[in-house]
Amino acid sequence: MATLAPEIILTPSAAARVAAIAAKQGKPAILRLSVDGGGCSGFQYKFGFADAAETDDVIAETDGVRLVVDSVSIDLVRGCAVDYVESLSGAAFKVENPNAASGCGCGSSFAI
Repeated sequence: MATLAPEIILTPSAAARVAAIAAKQGKPAILRLSVDGGGCSGFQYKFGFADAAETDDVIAETDGVRLVVDSVSIDLVRGCAVDYVESLSGAAFKVENPNAASGCGCGSSFAI
């Protein structure tokens, strides 16, 4: 059974962006965060939209928008916040991960 998780956070900015994209695509407002091996630093974040939460997912909810993380990835992102940032270099979802010992300039990979 999926569980609500106070140990991961979806910021209001990220929730608003997920809701806007989901509405345009006619999909549920559910953002999936997972961690894969690879990238510049050893692990990389992977984002995608989900139709529903899986039974072993950990869920954070903000303003009716859900962030879901699988049971394997949660150990690598526990305590993180997922934000949506816009800057001169572009706009993207950003993970602020207190577990990461280092990261790369692109912000999509990290090491533990």
